[in-house]
Amino acid sequence: MSASLRREVDMEMRSLLSSRRGPPSRLKRAVRYALEGPGKRVRPVLCLMAAEACGTSRRRAMPAALALEMIHTYSLVHDDLPAMDDDDLRRGRPTVHKAFDEATAILAGDALLTLAFEVLASAALPAERRAALVLELARGAGWAGMVGGQALDLEAEGRRVGLSGLLGIHRRKTGALLLAAVRMGGIAAGADRRRMDALTVYGRAVGLAFQIQDDILDVTGSEKAMGKRLRKDAASGKATYPGLLGLERSRRRARALVDEAVKALGPLGAKAGPLADLARYIVDRER
Repeated sequence: MSASLRREVDMEMRSLLSSRRGPPSRLKRAVRYALEGPGKRVRPVLCLMAAEACGTSRRRAMPAALALEMIHTYSLVHDDLPAMDDDDLRRGRPTVHKAFDEATAILAGDALLTLAFEVLASAALPAERRAALVLELARGAGWAGMVGGQALDLEAEGRRVGLSGLLGIHRRKTGALLLAAVRMGGIAAGADRRRMDALTVYGRAVGLAFQIQDDILDVTGSEKAMGKRLRKDAASGKATYPGLLGLERSRRRARALVDEAVKALGPLGAKAGPLADLARYIVDRER
């Protein structure tokens, strides 16, 4: 995945946070701590690559990219809380509620969630595109998307979940925001229906492939590389792709989804090359 794009996102994020005045210092430190952890930045990078594939500059899509990373980070902060997944390690560092306290972690997540929509609403884009970006992110992150998927995931703990049920969880919990990232790049670029349809097929396939690879790495990866505790899913009774299909069938399924994603990029032409490379990275990554 593009290291230069990750650095660009990180620089823009630091600049944005430095320009924001007024929040209590402890809250601002917690927000910065959460955002500045060494993450992969997959969602903002997908957004920027999709925008470029549709013919616009990264600069025009950057507010959408930053908003996506804020939403993703807020979800991790809240997921790590004792009431949810109860994790004490994230991105190779203590989780926010361990580094600060539970109340501050909740407020930091709330601040990131609302700041994401502030950034989108004030983006230097035509009003109709700003509105479409807000709607896309709300759908991807909300109760029909990421939040709903997390709720289904919690409800399924210790229960027998078949493949269709697991697919429904992962399409929402992980896939919805990754799909939104790709589509938001297209929206920022003013992409036509044909290109948006191609991005949608690509985003759905990549979103599921990403989660399958996460499930595989939870079994085969190292905590040092992943930066978080592993093998918790099986211990907590959560359904996973390796648990249902086995490792090799899970790997084949992830690779087939990547092939589907790459094929969908045809209408975007050569400019979609970075998106194809990123899809392949998703199943080759080790963290």
